[in-house]
Amino acid sequence: MKQFAPRSSSFARMLWAFLAFCLLSLNAQAQIDTLREYVLGPGDVLKVTVYQNADLTLETRVSESGSISYPLLNSVKVGGLSVTAAEKLIADGLRNGNFLKSPQVNVAVVQVRGHQASVLGLVNKPGRYPIEVAGLKLSDLVAMAGGVATGGSEIVTLVGTRDGKAFRQEVDLPSLFSGQAKSDDPVVLNGDVIYVDRVPTFYIYGEVLRGGQLRLERGMTVRQALAAGGGVTQRGTQKGMKLHRKDAAGEVKILDATLEMPVLPNDVIYVKESLF
Repeated sequence: MKQFAPRSSSFARMLWAFLAFCLLSLNAQAQIDTLREYVLGPGDVLKVTVYQNADLTLETRVSESGSISYPLLNSVKVGGLSVTAAEKLIADGLRNGNFLKSPQVNVAVVQVRGHQASVLGLVNKPGRYPIEVAGLKLSDLVAMAGGVATGGSEIVTLVGTRDGKAFRQEVDLPSLFSGQAKSDDPVVLNGDVIYVDRVPTFYIYGEVLRGGQLRLERGMTVRQALAAGGGVTQRGTQKGMKLHRKDAAGEVKILDATLEMPVLPNDVIYVKESLF
C-alpha cells in the first residue's frame, strides 16, 4: 500500500494545480468580459490597435464631448458606447472609407476615468471607484469599498441625479439579502455618492451597571436597552423610568418609559434609584 502513496499524492497535487489554473482562467475571462461591457466616457484613456497595421496604433483620451481623434477617420464619437461597439464603429469607418478591406480592431481601456462613483463614510476603503459595467448595483460598490466598517450603519444613503433632478435613496443593506427589502438594490450611475453614516445610538444613565452611549440595535425596546446597559443596579428600579426624546420641532419631551417601548436614535433613558 505504501508504494502507491507517492503516486496518489502527486496526482492530487496535479489535480489541485489544474483546478487552480481553471479558476484563474475563469476569473481572468470574467474581468475581460467586464471591461468589454464597460461604457466609455470622457476622460477614459484608450489604446486602439488594428491587426497587421502598426501605423494605426494609437493611445488617446476620450474628450469631454465623448470623441477621440483617430488616423484617417478624424473625430470618432465613442462616448456612451461599449468597448465592443467602439471597435465595430472604428472598423466600419476604416472599411467604408476603403482604407482596409477587413480591419480587425481592438480597443483596450488603459485608464478608467469616465464613469466613477464615490463611497464615503464608515467603509473600510472610502474613495472613488470606476463603474466598469452598466447596471452596477449599490451593494456591489459597497463591496468594492471593503464593506461597512465597524461602527457603520446598516442603512446606506445613495445621492445623485436622475432625469436632471436631485435623487436620494436610503437602502437597508441586510434586508436586501433577507428577501424582506422595502426597496430594491439601486443601480449606481456616474457621479453618484454612497454614504455610510455612523450606527445610530442611544444614551442610558442613572442606576445601571454600564451607562453611557450605546449602539441602537434594530427594533430595540427599553427592556433590551436595559440589558445592553448591564441591567439595573441593586439600588435601582425599573419603576418610574424616564425617556427623553426630541420631537420634530427639536423640543425634548420627557416620557414615562415602559419596558416594551421602542427606543429611537438619540433617546436618553434615565433609571431612578429605588426609595426602598
